[in-house]
Amino acid sequence: MSEPINQNTPANKLHFQVKPRLLAVLGEQLIRDASLAVFELVKNAYDADATNCRVLLEHIESKESGLITVEDDGCGMNENVLRNAWMTIATDFRADQKLHKKRTLVFNRFPLGEKGLGRLSIHKLGRFIRLITRVQGGKELVVEFNWDTLETSDNLNAKDAGVILQEREPKTFPGKKHGTRLEVSRLRDTWTRGELRRLHRGVNSLCSPFKGPEDFKVTLSAPNNEDWLEGLLTPEDVYRCALYNVTGYFEGEAGYFDYRFTPPLGTEKQLTSRNEKVAGFKLERKEGRKSYPLDLSKHKIGRVEFEFWLFDRDSGVLKAVTDDVNGLKDYLNENGGIRVYRDGIRVYDFGEPGNDWLNLDLRRVNTPTARTSNNQILGVLRLDAMASGDLREKSNREGFIENNQFEDFRSAVVSVLTQVEAEKIKDQKRVREVLGKGTGQKVFLKLSELRDTLASKGMLAEVEPRLKEVEKELEIYRDQLLHAAVPGLNLGIMLHGAEKTLEELRQAVKKDPDISRIRELVDRLYRAMRPVTNLLKNPGVQKTSASVLVKEAIFSTELRLKRHGIRLVNGMELGCPDFKAEGSKQMLIASIVNLIDNSIHWLEIKNPTQKLIYLTTTNDLDGGPAIVVADNGPGLGNDDPEDLIAPFFSRRNGGMGLGLYIVNEVMRVNQGRLVFPNPGDIDLPAGIDGAVVALQFLEV
Repeated sequence: MSEPINQNTPANKLHFQVKPRLLAVLGEQLIRDASLAVFELVKNAYDADATNCRVLLEHIESKESGLITVEDDGCGMNENVLRNAWMTIATDFRADQKLHKKRTLVFNRFPLGEKGLGRLSIHKLGRFIRLITRVQGGKELVVEFNWDTLETSDNLNAKDAGVILQEREPKTFPGKKHGTRLEVSRLRDTWTRGELRRLHRGVNSLCSPFKGPEDFKVTLSAPNNEDWLEGLLTPEDVYRCALYNVTGYFEGEAGYFDYRFTPPLGTEKQLTSRNEKVAGFKLERKEGRKSYPLDLSKHKIGRVEFEFWLFDRDSGVLKAVTDDVNGLKDYLNENGGIRVYRDGIRVYDFGEPGNDWLNLDLRRVNTPTARTSNNQILGVLRLDAMASGDLREKSNREGFIENNQFEDFRSAVVSVLTQVEAEKIKDQKRVREVLGKGTGQKVFLKLSELRDTLASKGMLAEVEPRLKEVEKELEIYRDQLLHAAVPGLNLGIMLHGAEKTLEELRQAVKKDPDISRIRELVDRLYRAMRPVTNLLKNPGVQKTSASVLVKEAIFSTELRLKRHGIRLVNGMELGCPDFKAEGSKQMLIASIVNLIDNSIHWLEIKNPTQKLIYLTTTNDLDGGPAIVVADNGPGLGNDDPEDLIAPFFSRRNGGMGLGLYIVNEVMRVNQGRLVFPNPGDIDLPAGIDGAVVALQFLEV
């Protein structure tokens, strides 16, 4: 064994040596690009209680003659702050203010910086820096940095690594003026037209265009390259092209918003504007296939306000809202997404191109019509700095640390957006139909209208045989697609249940096997798989009965109902009438199972003390007997039946919006219909006060 080291001997002590090059490395690695570097300097101005920050770029097409100036009218720095805070890398000056909840003196702002690394962003811009600062009533302090000299020094304490502090009578900030001015010259890179335009858009986004603090304004100008900025759309121009606008907030376990639809110009006769208040919907967190109730009150996030402007990028719709279609597309491609602002100042890099922090683009790939991609939305989330302490920024200034609090925050945003999209798709469907961009589901109605028109012109008899052939082909095509789609309604859920049972069986066999337990699990595996094989059988038309359909649907769902702690009441066991039915048995069973699955999901979200599903039959509805699925979940809200059965309409987080649409089609091809009874239409047990959906059949 080695002898212990005598720690009191000076020769045994080692000290880290830091070369000035570290400052260059930190600046390069922590600050991504020039736009973010300018942003960090503007944040410094905000923390200094500035009311105006001016960003000036001159001759930026040349490294040698280029000059970048960032000037504010904030409180400025005295010598003590300059020496011990600004000149100290990774200082805890701002972090200490945050820890003790100290706000700025003039405008009561909560500091944005906290890592003490922001001043390294200057290194990203150029090689020579002049800093001029003045506090109210004081003299000006001037410091000049030559990064080339600093980077080649042996260590930070070397003589040539120091910078000279000069004190002078006010020149830059004369009289009662005060603030800080940074001049960056000998640029590291020349700028192109595209880079300046990107920076202009970035600076425009620094203060929220929706609700920024009135006491802070950022302006950017490039006197020698103003033509590079020509033709840029302003936010005001773009927002007028958005047909859908939403404002609201979420906190705790619920969300609230006001939705507004504005028809495109020229469609006012066919379309009317619509305003809708959506209040108190439950937030959800999706994990794998399951969704769970989400409550943010356990975190320090506070109330989150939001505003969304949503766009339809269909070419026909874009032409209806603007003459500059390409300009609008370019703007949305560059600026689209949902951004985050804290106390009115943007938190990078949420909403930046390439940062799909909400997985919006992936959601849209899975459900293209219903879901919103980043280039279809301009959105803002507003946080209160004091209330959102659990959302902490990363050291590299690119988003929040991805802890549990952030994951729940992100889930809440997606949950809110799902409800917004459910409102949007109602109007989007109507807009596209008016502009000739319908989904095709009314093709048979259009065919009927064509017949009427031909008949009125005396031409129907000549083409009717061929039209009948077309209609027959369409029916075959529709039915084949429907037969292929129905298994997909429940197949994934059923296979997931079978997979869990199979794994449980494998583990039981590996341990000390109990034949009775093995027999039970094998039987459960069979019960999980049989509905799957039934769905894949030939879906031919056959005579059956309501009792058989109900029994098979219960058999297919009983394991899932047990896992979720849901009690299913079979009304037929309580004396509700049986009746004969005719149709595709497998498709009808799958439809009932889908309705039960919807009830399971929403019962999980509402999470009542006792979760109930009532599966029964009734003769109370006009038009024929029906199989009814009812529950004590949150209900169907104010959505019209026409919207509920529309393809891609869904309020379910992660839902594709095809379930009720396919069930409706199944009932239609089986000579029945999907019905949403009103309260009182059907006699229901006490406590069943949620959704009520019925599959109504023709009497056989």
